Amino acid sequence: MRRFTALRGATLTALALGTVLTAAPARAHTGRPPGIEHCTATACHFDVPPGTYDVTLRLGAATASATRVTGETRRTLLPETAVPAGEHVTRSFTVDVRTPEGEPTGPDGTPGLDLVLDGSAPALDAIRVTPALSHARPRSRGGTPITRRILLIGDSTVCDQPADPYSGWGQQLPQYLRKGLSVANHADSGESTVTYLRDPRLWAAVQPLIRPGDLVLVQLAHNDKTTDEATYRANLETLVAGIRDRGGEPVLVTPVVRRWFNADGTLDNGTALLVNGLGVDHPAVIRAVAAAEDVPLIDLTAKTKALVESLGPEGSKALYLYNEKRDNTHTSVHGATVFAGLVRDELLARHLVPEGRVRV
Repeated sequence: MRRFTALRGATLTALALGTVLTAAPARAHTGRPPGIEHCTATACHFDVPPGTYDVTLRLGAATASATRVTGETRRTLLPETAVPAGEHVTRSFTVDVRTPEGEPTGPDGTPGLDLVLDGSAPALDAIRVTPALSHARPRSRGGTPITRRILLIGDSTVCDQPADPYSGWGQQLPQYLRKGLSVANHADSGESTVTYLRDPRLWAAVQPLIRPGDLVLVQLAHNDKTTDEATYRANLETLVAGIRDRGGEPVLVTPVVRRWFNADGTLDNGTALLVNGLGVDHPAVIRAVAAAEDVPLIDLTAKTKALVESLGPEGSKALYLYNEKRDNTHTSVHGATVFAGLVRDELLARHLVPEGRVRV
């Protein structure tokens, strides 16, 4: 990610909503408080340490505008927001800033918070970045909302993919969440339950980050191709127990289906439904562990199966990277966004997140 210090672009105005954090000590300011000068017409950079931050933006200009915000490693933080000419709207979200900023085994990325402003006609009028209050605090002062984190443990179908055309559903989930809910995506490409537990950069590094009240979603199955059922079940139980040991709330997620159709137009086969070469039915084991351990379940296998089958062999291509890569496992930005919407719906249906903090 690039850093920006110069102010450019006619859509940016002198108005700033508040003081933006920088790496330098706080100082008294005269005139306009700092903030918008950390942005160009298409990007912003803020020198903040790792943590969770609330971002409030004022969007709009003299002409009609439509602004989308992405950040860090290609995470969609705010969907494209249209504003009529001469009007302004305020939108807020909460973002996780970490190192590495993408996959846990990937490069560190750029320190601080990087935002990219795009859409058909982006127009940023003001911005404010402030530390988010932790959900672990007993209560906030002055009625200030407290942030709850959603941590993600998963594989390449979930992770913050570093480059087009790939995207994981966890990369697109933040756009569905309002201020007060953040996503910390610790999914990593190529991981199974075995490797996630074994690699010191993964579970051993992620578990200490879990705070009381955090939701921790676990979707690992695609790469457990040679894991026997007893080991797979035990690994899931280890993750559930480890999350609870830290005061977190585990949520088990069955894997997204592969786009592998039968001649009759269904996905009723082991390849599509994640049954490995040893005959281990991963979604079935996940459902069983969720029931036995009294863990909330998001049956993403069932949800994505119904959706992909409804679209059919041709219509479902756009969800995956079939056209680009002949890939029937990994999702496009469009597909990841649609699948993230299914996760959002399930979080709401199971009352795991408050309705007022979700975009619908």
